[in-house]
Amino acid sequence: MNRISTLLMAAALAVPACSTGDSGSGTGSGSGSGSGSGSDDQYQQLLNNRVYDYNAALRIASLRLTGHVPSMADIAQISSAPDQPSQKAAYQSLLTNYMETPEFSNQMFYFWRDTFKQGDTAVLDTAPALAAQLSVQNGSYMNLFTQASGNCPTYDTATTTFTPAECGNGGPVAGVLTNPGVMTQFYSNFAFRRVRWIQEVFDCTAFPAEVSATPVDVGGASPYTGVWPFNSIASPTNGGGRVNFQDVSAVICANCHTTINHRAPLFAYYDMNGAYQTTISVTTPLDGAPLAKLSDYLPPGETTAWKYQVPAADIPSFGADMAADPAVAQCGVARIWNWALGKTDIVDTLQTVPPDTIADQVAAFTADGFKLKDLIFAVYTSDDFTKF
Repeated sequence: MNRISTLLMAAALAVPACSTGDSGSGTGSGSGSGSGSGSDDQYQQLLNNRVYDYNAALRIASLRLTGHVPSMADIAQISSAPDQPSQKAAYQSLLTNYMETPEFSNQMFYFWRDTFKQGDTAVLDTAPALAAQLSVQNGSYMNLFTQASGNCPTYDTATTTFTPAECGNGGPVAGVLTNPGVMTQFYSNFAFRRVRWIQEVFDCTAFPAEVSATPVDVGGASPYTGVWPFNSIASPTNGGGRVNFQDVSAVICANCHTTINHRAPLFAYYDMNGAYQTTISVTTPLDGAPLAKLSDYLPPGETTAWKYQVPAADIPSFGADMAADPAVAQCGVARIWNWALGKTDIVDTLQTVPPDTIADQVAAFTADGFKLKDLIFAVYTSDDFTKF
């Protein structure tokens, strides 16, 4: 492998290994009611055989929402109800009460810490604290990408209180996308780890993120499967980039990098301490670790973007594009769904959720203005959670 290709592979360590498959697709691996194998009639029959068990649902919900099992008084409210509608009403009333407790605030804080893969220091807790605050206060999930102030609250687990605060790291302001803790923890060559974090946490898929149904032969052992034009990213022969992102000698790196390279420049202005600078402030894997240049990512005429044909000139525009993307809303619902049903991470362990399984929750979430607390209640009161 030539020297440029070797450098490219070093840069690519910040993102998953490129492949031609879409690791975020498929019918799931057991989350919800999808199965992806066997007879549809057989699985539908199994689903139809389930019955409501609000006491069983309550035990799980109480552990998730408060961190402890329900009291005997809570259990009695359901077991003493004379019929199924009365049990349902008692269950929903108890859930409403749980979601007003201080324990619920702590549970949401810990949930978002796990989801964001952050926490344990003051600055690293601010992004999870914002998400927890939106959850407790029934704010819009999309504020995570668009909120223009108060994006670095602190949270005290002893008093279960949120204290508003500004991030103070300079530059544009857009929810957690400009959070100093995020920028610090996911600092890397070319800012690729920051882009990976955004993709995996909020779009629920690994790279390659945008896959075409019509692969193109670009001279490698395998075809190029991206939706962007192959020449939309830089290389030494295309725009003067110093790393060959168009390399085809091993894998087709453009399968991942056509998306990555259109995003990363926006997040490259934050230094290793998460502070915004007026020039690109992330390094490259080149000799001496020089700072990256825009020409390393994109050839002349290309613009930054959230996705193909969704340009974004700055991070607030990028966040607004994310907020308008149905896939981001679906990912948010899927993460709450997997948490409720005890599943592991959608990307890390491929515990994907079939879209039809959560279609009703996604539709309600969208119509309701993406309110997080309402979404949590909807998932914990759904048939798939309360039937066994």
